[in-house]
Amino acid sequence: MELKETEDKWKKKFTKEQYRVLREKGTEVPFTGKYVNNHEKGIYKCAGCGAPLFSSDEKFNSGTGWPSFYKPMNKDNIDEKEDRSHGMIRTEVLCKKCGGHLGHVFDDVPENKGCRYCINSISLDFQKM
Repeated sequence: MELKETEDKWKKKFTKEQYRVLREKGTEVPFTGKYVNNHEKGIYKCAGCGAPLFSSDEKFNSGTGWPSFYKPMNKDNIDEKEDRSHGMIRTEVLCKKCGGHLGHVFDDVPENKGCRYCINSISLDFQKM
């Protein structure tokens, strides 16, 4: 089920920076996000709608400055779209339920462990287990 809200409602719900990243497809400055160095066990949820997205069991340190995950908890909660912005061809990762921009996914993980879901901390809420 897709969650549809007006942009005015999103602006009221989010901080300016959250709105810039989640609704305007921005990116937070690398190594500044609150979950880059989070090593607690739990579930990362969409900051927009609360959909469960990633497990701490799949989180790894990619050295890129953003939380990175090998795979989503449930692929049905993630949408992936081609992104040709900034002179690159990448795959954007969005929350399927609310359409919030989460980050990008790359296939540069060695040893066939999955992909590198490079996600903005500001797009996530963490639920400790």
